[in-house]
Amino acid sequence: MNNENSTSIHSDINAEIHNIPMSVLIRPIPPIVDEEKVQSLMDTLNNPETESLVPPIDVLWIKGSEGGDYYYSFGGCHRYTAHKRLGKPFIRVKLVQSTITDLKSYLGGSTPNLK
Repeated sequence: MNNENSTSIHSDINAEIHNIPMSVLIRPIPPIVDEEKVQSLMDTLNNPETESLVPPIDVLWIKGSEGGDYYYSFGGCHRYTAHKRLGKPFIRVKLVQSTITDLKSYLGGSTPNLK
């Protein structure tokens, strides 16, 4: 199998770090979290001196067929949950420009038609 053209959001060296609104993230898979990890992250995020130590989550940025922007997140469940519980309006993300083909590798036949 030839994997020269395959991509991974975890290894994209061109990914940039951004703060994006929590409200734009699409998380199609419900998170399963360890409550102790979530609490630890919440403590870290609540401290201005340690907040920046929390790594960004990986986000697929996909342009729809009519120019819409879609932000899919599959990992970072504990970090996402901690931000959500704290009511943080923004989250740091590693934004990776992706394609519908990339999204299909995660969602298969349930991939929506993005406009």
